[in-house]
Amino acid sequence: MTTTDDRRTPADGSGADEPALDARLRLTRGDFTLDATLRVAAGEVLALLGPNGAGKSSALRALAGLVPLTDGHVRIGGRDETTTPVERRPVGVVFQDYLLFGHMSALDNVAFGPRCQGLSKAAARGRAAELLEGMDLSAHARSRPGRLSGGQAQRVALARALAVRPRLLLLDEPMAALDASTRVDVRTRLRHLLEDFDGAAVLVTHDPLDAMVLADRVAVVESGRIVQQGTPAEVARRPRTPYVARLVGLNLFRGTAEGTRVTVDRRDAEGAPVVRVHEPHRGEVLVAFPPRAVALYADRPHGSPRNLWRLTVEGVERFGDQVRVRLAGSVPLSADISPAALAELGLVRGAPVWAGVKAAEVECYPG
Repeated sequence: MTTTDDRRTPADGSGADEPALDARLRLTRGDFTLDATLRVAAGEVLALLGPNGAGKSSALRALAGLVPLTDGHVRIGGRDETTTPVERRPVGVVFQDYLLFGHMSALDNVAFGPRCQGLSKAAARGRAAELLEGMDLSAHARSRPGRLSGGQAQRVALARALAVRPRLLLLDEPMAALDASTRVDVRTRLRHLLEDFDGAAVLVTHDPLDAMVLADRVAVVESGRIVQQGTPAEVARRPRTPYVARLVGLNLFRGTAEGTRVTVDRRDAEGAPVVRVHEPHRGEVLVAFPPRAVALYADRPHGSPRNLWRLTVEGVERFGDQVRVRLAGSVPLSADISPAALAELGLVRGAPVWAGVKAAEVECYPG
């Protein structure tokens, strides 16, 4: 997991300078409403992470001016750009499929924006050549998009967005068009390029790895609302919704704490399941623990685990060099065990099993 201690200070209003981006986005389309507030510092990358249909792309389009706001504002560098036409906003956009002009060379694609801003052909091409050189693409300056690899096309699209010298850079699913074999290399290269950008950047993605590697802060969007935000490490360690917990691979439950005893909110379960934690808390809390912390037993164990539940195997699947066992019952959860343990326990769908988790492995925090 990437941490952000050595990167830029978030624009959280805690004594920082005025953010490079200050936006209140309210957008209504039919039954869907987006209502989100975004503040991004100069030199900072904010990732909007969420499932399809959550409102991420709507937010990006509203920032770009491609769709009008129902209410709210977009301020970039302290200037109100809410009603500024798309072509006059200090914004660069890298679309999911890059949208490069197929009949133009890479050089002319990058020079297109500066030409529209009034630069001479020679000046625009000079700026484009400089950007392509910085992205190690000089050898492909005369190539058309059809002759570029996915990673090369992405860098051309990024160079084109930067060529207009934007104060706000928007990236819409920048890895979506890449195959898995090139994604790691391109993601690393993109991070280095973003570190050199001194404006605000907003990255839209549904891939948690993109968000964790590329962003200084993550804002999780669900059903048109921001439900959690913080550094990648904070979001990964303390998820606040089941969606985030699934993304980062944690078991998550909401409940009420009395000392070291948390009564889980499970209205569909018989009785009130309890999770023991290692430090006392009081009131509404969330408890989380990784699947690797769950031990499985064919018979009820005696001794070590403070938390113990009798559950039923719902499914079994390979997960890297481990096996992930999905369990149903009073506290539905996932457990990661070795293939040897799976064989020894003889776990199949519908089989009963005991699941144990030590209290010291459980993270408990205010809900």
